[in-house]
Amino acid sequence: MSDVTQSTAKKTPDPVSRRDHMAQITATQAVNLIDKQSAPMPMLQLLNSDGNILNKQYIDAWDKDTALKLFYAMHFTRILDERMIGAQRQGRISFYLACTGEEAAIVGATAGVEMRDMIMTQYREQGALAYRGYTATQFMNQMFSNVLDPNKGRQMPIHYGDKALNFMTVSSPLGTQIPQAAGYAYGQKMSGEDAITLCFFGEGAASEGDFHAGLNMAAVLECPCIFLCRNNGYAISTPADEQFKGDGIASRGIGYGVHTIRVDGNDALAMYVAAKEARAYALKHNCPVLIEAMTYRLAAHSTSDDPSGYRSRDEEAVWREKDPIMRMHRYLQQVGWLHEKALDGFITQTRSDLLAALKFSEKQATAPLSEIVTDVYAEVEPHLQDQLDALQMHVNKYPEAYPNTSQQTAADKQGEGVQ
Repeated sequence: MSDVTQSTAKKTPDPVSRRDHMAQITATQAVNLIDKQSAPMPMLQLLNSDGNILNKQYIDAWDKDTALKLFYAMHFTRILDERMIGAQRQGRISFYLACTGEEAAIVGATAGVEMRDMIMTQYREQGALAYRGYTATQFMNQMFSNVLDPNKGRQMPIHYGDKALNFMTVSSPLGTQIPQAAGYAYGQKMSGEDAITLCFFGEGAASEGDFHAGLNMAAVLECPCIFLCRNNGYAISTPADEQFKGDGIASRGIGYGVHTIRVDGNDALAMYVAAKEARAYALKHNCPVLIEAMTYRLAAHSTSDDPSGYRSRDEEAVWREKDPIMRMHRYLQQVGWLHEKALDGFITQTRSDLLAALKFSEKQATAPLSEIVTDVYAEVEPHLQDQLDALQMHVNKYPEAYPNTSQQTAADKQGEGVQ
């Protein structure tokens, strides 16, 4: 019998004790108003800013191949961000969200789980896809919404999804992936899968009702799910101290009966170890785990945001000294796993690959307008066809406002005529 089956078939609670919701509560005769300092939440840190290992117990926590794969995925993500912010400024794509400064939290956690585990994200986790093998061309096809985009051009840029890599398609509404992750993990448990769900979100999303519903559901239904909060200090322009009074998100996990750990989100080794152990625990005990990654968003919230309006350059400079890529770089140098010439070659090649992929993808045809109404029903329903017809009439009336769509529609009609 597998561990999952054993965990699922655990003993039924005694009906009497189950009805007594005070059975586990101790009594006191002293008035004690508990404050946030009564239950301190320390932060796991295994690498200091110089790349030194702080706990020798974790010297062999990972092997050379894993560490280098993680490091190069972080670098790829940083270069991708730089390239696409530039592309957006040039008017080549409409929108972009960078994860600059948060690479260790995202890639480190992804490395700590297995490929068979489902990943659900917010919109800043391109590093998770990079680690799992998403190619430069795949990234570009999605952002240019061309005919090669598996999402058929229906999503904004950076709303990726890939079934083969167990990466659920990103959706824009904030926090919706949290209860979805609880439900998906419940399904994994019920079907006896040897897998968990890893769900990313920001501390701003933790103010949404979906966060509370999702954590409570996962705790009560005992779902093998890792909820990973990237606490980067800002919900767009709102600093954390204006979002909530507590010192972070970790204490909320305890309140819902969820095993919780706070981690230095700029420490790739700590994130890897925390995610790996959280996965093992969640799978063995069929329960959720909350990881709060304490990090910082060095980039703007999005290409529509100007952070100079709500934070200082001095503040940013402090966090640039904590750059997760530099910390990992120093660690790899110390253990003798990093060859600078190889890294220089990787950076040069990655920049070249991304530029080539960008030029290729932007030349591809736009996804056909007719694809908007497919994949919902087996046959296109009349009300959807009516909406498509109305949209097509609008595009035909104002072709100058929709140049790409108009050109694609004309090409489709020409193709039909040739056939």
